[in-house]
Amino acid sequence: MRTYDLSPLFRSTVGFDRMTRLLESALNTDETGNTYPPYNIEKLSDDQYRVTMAVAGFRPEDLEITAHPNLLVIQGKSREADGVTYLHRGIAGRAFDRRFQLADHIRVGHASLENGLLYVDLVREVPETMKPRTIAIQTGPGQPGTIQTGTVPAAARIETQAA
Repeated sequence: MRTYDLSPLFRSTVGFDRMTRLLESALNTDETGNTYPPYNIEKLSDDQYRVTMAVAGFRPEDLEITAHPNLLVIQGKSREADGVTYLHRGIAGRAFDRRFQLADHIRVGHASLENGLLYVDLVREVPETMKPRTIAIQTGPGQPGTIQTGTVPAAARIETQAA
């Protein structure tokens, strides 16, 4: 197994703590023990995604979907069939807890259960303040590097204070 040292990132970055934790957890995850239930992650468009999870045998009341900041948690509660004796049980109905790390500004849209598949739609909603905007260039009086404000000029303030 390879080991990656992420300490050089800490020397030259500020505010990326979440990213480094995400990388470390991804590198330390054992993929062999975390395969139930099977799922797909689809990109429907630039701002829409879908998680599709195979949950055969689960009813809507057996499933719980929780959206936390930057985290989607899907849990399935197992239920035992009363009075049923199985000769072979191939359809798994065991409890599960599946977690998905979400990027910033990803919102959980809606969920539906159809033909044993759970669909959870995700939407990227970037706030207006985070979107690129065009800055107008002004021409005319003023020196480069100065900030124009609506305050009273310094000379006028001096005269007012002296009076």
